[in-house]
Amino acid sequence: MRDEDGAAPLEPPPGESPIVVLVRPQLAENIGATARAMANGGLFHLRLVAPREGWPQPRAWATASGAGRILDAAQVFPDLDSALADCHRVFGTCPRPRHVVTPVLTARGAAAELREFGARGLRHAILFGPERAGLEAEDLARCDALVRYPLNPEFSSLNLAQAVMVMAYEWWTAADVTPPRVLQTHKTEVATKGEVENLMDHLLAELDACGFLRNEAKRPGMVRNLRHWFMRGEITEQEVRTLHGVVAELSRGRMRRGRPEN
Repeated sequence: MRDEDGAAPLEPPPGESPIVVLVRPQLAENIGATARAMANGGLFHLRLVAPREGWPQPRAWATASGAGRILDAAQVFPDLDSALADCHRVFGTCPRPRHVVTPVLTARGAAAELREFGARGLRHAILFGPERAGLEAEDLARCDALVRYPLNPEFSSLNLAQAVMVMAYEWWTAADVTPPRVLQTHKTEVATKGEVENLMDHLLAELDACGFLRNEAKRPGMVRNLRHWFMRGEITEQEVRTLHGVVAELSRGRMRRGRPEN
C-alpha cells in the first residue's frame, strides 16, 4: 500500500532496532537507494553524518522508490561522535580490517547480535562508510566490532545501498519464520495418501484391462515404480482429479476404437 504521495506507510518497529549510520555519504541518490534497502529489511532509523551535498536533497526521495518516510525521519549530525552519543553498541562495516584487534563478524553473525541487543533494550547502530573509500581508521575506533561480508574474494565490491541491503536482509531473516521450502498449491491442497492410492487403483485397473501389465513377472516392479512416481512428490488434489480424468478418457478412447478388454 502507498499513501497519496506515493510513499509506503512505513513506521519504526517497536522497541530498539538497528540504526543505519551513513558516514560522510557522497551522493543523494545513494542515500535514497539506502532508504529503499532499509525498507525491504524492516529497518527505519537512518542517521547521516556530514553528507557531502548537504541535506535534504530531493534526488534522494526520487530514488527511494516509496521509502520516503525513512528519509523524512532521517537525522543529520555534523560528526560521528554526536551521531553515536546515545548508542550502547556500534558495529562498523569494513571489507578488509587491518591493524586492529577486534571481533570481526559476518553479516549473519552481526544480525544475530543486533537482535540480541534489541531484545535487551540496547540502542545499537551499524556504520557504513563513504562510497569511495569506506570507513576510516578513526571511524572504526568507535566500533565495538567490525562486520565483513564473506563474498567472492576476487570481487567483493558493493555499492552503498547493496551493503545496507545485505545487512538489512540478514537482520530481517534472523527473526523470520518463513519455511525454506514450500509447495505453492494456489486454490488446491496437497492430496492425502488415500486419494493418491485411489488414483493408483484406477490407473492399475485400466493398465490391466489394456494389457500394459500383462507380464506377470515384471508386474510387481512396474507397479512399485508407478507408485514411487506418484508418492515421491507432493501431488495436489487438483492434479489427482486431472489424472483420474486422463485415465478415464484413455479408457473410453480405447473402447471406442474397439480394443479388447484384455
